[in-house]
Amino acid sequence: MRNHFYRWRKKLDTEETIMQNISPKVQNQFAMLQQIQQQLQTILSQKTQYEMAVREAKRAGEEVADAADDTPMYMSIGTVMVQKKKDYVTQKLNEKVETLELRIKSLEKQEKMLQGKFEQLQGQIKSALEGKSAPNAA
Repeated sequence: MRNHFYRWRKKLDTEETIMQNISPKVQNQFAMLQQIQQQLQTILSQKTQYEMAVREAKRAGEEVADAADDTPMYMSIGTVMVQKKKDYVTQKLNEKVETLELRIKSLEKQEKMLQGKFEQLQGQIKSALEGKSAPNAA
């Protein structure tokens, strides 16, 4: 048990020492890298939710298309269900799909931009760390 604690403490001390030996600029870059990573995770989560909503709306649209024209249709408006005509329901579902697909495209652009920043920053950090460790190795 003691040995385990000692190894854990030694690892922690080593990580703290490494961070103390890194320049403030590189530490700042690490923080920015973590921020970008969190933003990417948020975007991917939103994108997944929108993609699921598109699939649901398309499935609903298929069901509406298969229904007879005189089939009673209901739409949820807040907490109330309201009867609407088939054409209106189809139009609203199509609009929803279009809107969600635009949001997905926007998120994809943001994702691509952040991914580029992430890779650039990662390269800068790697170069800085390699540059710093190279003289020590010689």
